[in-house]
Amino acid sequence: MNHSSDTALPSPLPAGGEPGPVIARRSRRKRLAWSAAGIALAFVVYCAYALVYPERMPPAVGAIVEDLTGANPHPVHLLRPQNAPLSAVALLGKQIFFDTSLSASGTQSCASCHSPQHSYGPDNAFPVQLGGAHLNQAGYRPPPSLTYLYRQAPFSIGPDQGDTDAPVDMTQLASQAAGMQRAQKTALAAPAAPAMVPQGGLFWDGRADTLQDQALGPLTNPVEMANATPEDVARKLLQTRYVDQFRQLFGPTIVGNPSLLISEAMFAVGRYQIEDPSFHAFSSKYDDWLEGKARLTRAELHGLQLFNDKDKANCAGCHLSQPSKDGLPPLFTDTQYEALGVPRNPAIPANKNPTFFDMGVCGPFRHDLVQQTQYCGMFLTPTLRNAAQRKVFFHNGVYHDLKQVMDFYNLRNTAPEKIYPRDAAGKVRKYDDLPAQYHANVDVGDAPFDRKFGDQPAMNDQDIQDIIAFMKTLSDGYQDGKS
Repeated sequence: MNHSSDTALPSPLPAGGEPGPVIARRSRRKRLAWSAAGIALAFVVYCAYALVYPERMPPAVGAIVEDLTGANPHPVHLLRPQNAPLSAVALLGKQIFFDTSLSASGTQSCASCHSPQHSYGPDNAFPVQLGGAHLNQAGYRPPPSLTYLYRQAPFSIGPDQGDTDAPVDMTQLASQAAGMQRAQKTALAAPAAPAMVPQGGLFWDGRADTLQDQALGPLTNPVEMANATPEDVARKLLQTRYVDQFRQLFGPTIVGNPSLLISEAMFAVGRYQIEDPSFHAFSSKYDDWLEGKARLTRAELHGLQLFNDKDKANCAGCHLSQPSKDGLPPLFTDTQYEALGVPRNPAIPANKNPTFFDMGVCGPFRHDLVQQTQYCGMFLTPTLRNAAQRKVFFHNGVYHDLKQVMDFYNLRNTAPEKIYPRDAAGKVRKYDDLPAQYHANVDVGDAPFDRKFGDQPAMNDQDIQDIIAFMKTLSDGYQDGKS
């Protein structure tokens, strides 16, 4: 029989020799592959964009980029002091600042204890400096840095008194504040109410209100530049090579008025400190990081996080680390006073007398608040800018590096035997540089001082090293990856 061949053959295949469903599946796979590749490429582009511009990312993405790269996801523009040529008055002040002829020894100037090469602090690790007419008189405290004082308010108890012309009675203010509970200091958190505590002022105890007042103090201090009277300073000024500049700036009669001559001279020193940018350079790596121009290492970034952690180091509770709302760079101090209970420094000659105690705000070098014993043991919180370059720390210079400082904060309460000496009976002499009746003034409420004896310290050794790494980013002079 003859049959048609068409009934015995399968349906013809499409061109290419593959069934239609196979081609459809392959086409779908290609489309999926291209879609996945497109998504992956978009993700890579997004990640790259996020790495370059973390500030344009959502907060959660910015935080991830910060952790991965050390970039600041929220850069700001810092409002630095204007950099302009020094005025004639400031130039006169600069000459006075470096003039050794104004001291009784003829060899000391302001710069002798406030070296420009050491952030206007001492250039050595001595706990106190030698002064006097023969440079054989030991001081009582290490000189603080003169940097970053241009925004320092006058001494007050409670908020700054502003521009009022009425005289301020510190004793009355202290009495009013005495019954108020001390506000806890928490990193990155604004206090609920104005702090009714000592704040502002210059020197470790705040006894000078202006840079002008502060400049005069060492000139007549017997253990510093050691002039016997202000009139001695005036006579020395009349013998300087720049005396004619006083006549040109303040009139010819000034040379016949010793008190006015001294006043204008100290005003000139103050203007030098305000106008010269080296006193407030704001040129650290951290400043660049705040503006999005630098990236922190993992150690530096972790140190910053611990610095700002209210439950860990809590450094920012006193050493404010954030720019102000109007863009002023942080000074790393709240300019308030704290009783920390640092151990006594036997290297200070005055401390050889067991009855001598330097108690800061309540004496012995300021006298108006002697009766306000709630402030005994309190000293000004200094800036931490350039602290990594400093060789002595705290009001008595008892420590010489940041590791020792951090160990004090970490172990003062949890392991005091590692911080303080023992008496003859073997008992730890905690707070040994403050009379026992004032021990209650010492801060035990703010972290990390809120730990108890035997508790786990707030920080481990790596934490401390990372905080120190961050604090090194506060040193001025950071350029091209080098500080």
